[in-house]
Amino acid sequence: MSLPRVAPVLRYPALLVLVLLIPLLFGPTPVCAAAEAQITEYRVVHTLVRDTAGRQRLAIRSFNRDGIPHLLLVDPATFATFDLPAGQFSTEPSSAEKLLAATPFGRALQSSTAAPYPLQNDGATRAEAPLAGVCLTIDLCPSKRPFERELFDTLTTGAAPVPVAVAVTGAWLLSHPEELAYLKREAAAGKLAVTWVNHSLHHPYDPQVPLARTFLLTPGTDFDAEVLEVEKLLLARGLVPSTFFRFPGLVSDAATVKRLRELSLIPIGADAWLAKGEHPKKGSFVLVHGNGNEPKGIKLILPMLRRGDLTLMPLAAAFGG
Repeated sequence: MSLPRVAPVLRYPALLVLVLLIPLLFGPTPVCAAAEAQITEYRVVHTLVRDTAGRQRLAIRSFNRDGIPHLLLVDPATFATFDLPAGQFSTEPSSAEKLLAATPFGRALQSSTAAPYPLQNDGATRAEAPLAGVCLTIDLCPSKRPFERELFDTLTTGAAPVPVAVAVTGAWLLSHPEELAYLKREAAAGKLAVTWVNHSLHHPYDPQVPLARTFLLTPGTDFDAEVLEVEKLLLARGLVPSTFFRFPGLVSDAATVKRLRELSLIPIGADAWLAKGEHPKKGSFVLVHGNGNEPKGIKLILPMLRRGDLTLMPLAAAFGG
C-alpha cells in the first residue's frame, strides 16, 4: 500500500529536518491546565442551615459555581468546611442562632476576636484546648522564590496524612501554579491534610512606615477584598478555604479584627515563630515561611521533623474541633 501523504516529506530532507527541529526550537506544545470554576455572585452570609441528613451547618458565603448556587459551609463542631450546592440545604429558624455560641466554632470566634486589640499577634496564638502536640503553620507570602520543597517532602515521608496549616496569599497562589499543583497532588495522594488559611490577597508591606500604617493597615486598603478574593481564588481551583485567617506581619487593629468576626473568620497568630527565636511547646502555633524568604526557620524545623520532636496536630484541634 502506498503512503502518498508521507512520500512528499521524504523527498525533501531539509523540510523533514525542519519539522523535527520545531519542538526543539520552540519547546513542546503547552498542555492546557484543568479549567478553573467560575465563581460569581460572591456574598457574605451568616445563616444556620440543615442538610437532608439532618446535620446542622453554618453558611458563611453564598456564590455561584459555574452558574449553580453554592454555599461555603462550616461544621460548628469540627471546623470542617465544605463547598456544596445550596439546594441540598434548608434554612434553620433564626432562634437556632443562639445555639451557635455554645459550639466550639462559636466559642473560638468570640474569644479570638475579643478585646484587647494589640497591634501585633492578636487572635489565637496557641491552643485553647489541651493538645498533645503543636500546630504547624506555613506562610506563603508573595515571593519570587520557589517554595521550600524540602520542607514539604520531609512532611510527606510517613504513611498517614500529615496535618499542616498553609497560610496562602492570593499573590503567591497566582504566581506559583506549579507549586500549588504539587500541594494539591500531595493532599490528593493522602500525604498531606492541608488546612487552607487565608493570608490576604496582596500582603502589602512598606518597611519605611510605622506598623500601624502598613500591612493591611495601609491607608486605602480594601480589607474585604483582601480577604474575600483569596477565598474565591481557592474555590475556583477546587480548594476549600478554612475558617482561619492570618494577618500579614501578624499586624492588625480593632477594626480589622472585628470585621473578621463579622466574616466568621478566626484570626491566627503564633507563639513559636522559629526564625525569631521562639521555641515550640505543647499547644504552640509554630510559624515558618515556605516561600523561600526565611531560610532560618526552615533550617531550624527540618531537624525537629526528622528527629520526630514535633507531634503535628490539625489547627481545628487547638479549639476542640
